[in-house]
Amino acid sequence: MYNNRYCIIMAGGVGSRFWPVSRRNLPKQFLDIMGTGKSFIRHTFERFLPIIPQENFLVVTNAAYKSLVLEHIPELKPSQVLCEPVGRNTAPCIAYAAYRLKAVNPQAEVVVAPSDHFIFDEETFRKDITDCLEFVADKDVLMTIGIKPSRPDTGYGYIQAGSTDVIGPVASFREKPNLEVAISYLASGNYLWNAGIFIWSNQAILKALNICVPEISALFNAQQKAFNTPEEDTVIQTIYAGCPSISIDYGVMEKADNVYVRKCDFGWNDVGTWGSLYQLSAKDENANATQGNVRLYNSSGCMVKAPAEKMVVIDSLSDYIIADTPDALMICPMKNEQHIKQVLEDLKTVEKGKYI
Repeated sequence: MYNNRYCIIMAGGVGSRFWPVSRRNLPKQFLDIMGTGKSFIRHTFERFLPIIPQENFLVVTNAAYKSLVLEHIPELKPSQVLCEPVGRNTAPCIAYAAYRLKAVNPQAEVVVAPSDHFIFDEETFRKDITDCLEFVADKDVLMTIGIKPSRPDTGYGYIQAGSTDVIGPVASFREKPNLEVAISYLASGNYLWNAGIFIWSNQAILKALNICVPEISALFNAQQKAFNTPEEDTVIQTIYAGCPSISIDYGVMEKADNVYVRKCDFGWNDVGTWGSLYQLSAKDENANATQGNVRLYNSSGCMVKAPAEKMVVIDSLSDYIIADTPDALMICPMKNEQHIKQVLEDLKTVEKGKYI
């Protein structure tokens, strides 16, 4: 039974909200953003390794990142890295892995996880994931992880639980709310943060893809004999050329009628922005969080990340993000970090996009 368990790590994102540290050629999942000595993708692999056989990992990423994946997880064989020729969001990404597994092990039980999240209580995490794998093993269900919210956060999507059970049906998925709605979610007690972690049998997700996103499954079905053969790389080019860009949440989870949620509380954070990194980081007596060789004077509430070999001195700043790299420096009020997206749009036209 243990040998039927697989982990799919999704690692194709560019982590743009962590600019200028995260770049197109070295995105967030391959960086030590947390200052732990390990990249996000390495943490993800090691987190699952006690419950998933090493040979049962698949990483789905952009073709440009294959060598980076193998550098950070040298335990993997090149055949365990599935290369997307172009990003098409999470539904095609998951479909690719599912069709590979159909060819490798039709009885596979699967956990799908992003490569760039952080978990504080990994022992509880593994216990909860194991419970989910046992639950889905003989059922035609799709399961997602819901995190007990600790605050009315407006940066996460929410899951409305359909029962008070630890594992129960999903009543609805909700988009990122405004603060007033988030406060009402927290008060109701039956809303959870959507962690974007999924557990199912491979048969269940293949069936759901056929029903909910037939335009995607038809492309994969037409080429299914090529998976796990030398022709796979060639047919993936053809499939992705015609594949729409759809998230698994919108394409499948919000449409399916067999979706369950497992309520969890293991210290999850998607570390999606500089602000979220600041919240997670240790701080000095003036609430400054720093990484690197940093000296602060008359400053408070700042998030500073700088190269270890450079002395950075900051005087009289409050509630700022300062991120320094060899070729770019960003100084931004914490409250305006959403402007980073616009900055990146503007930089696309500067020196052929060399700074993104």
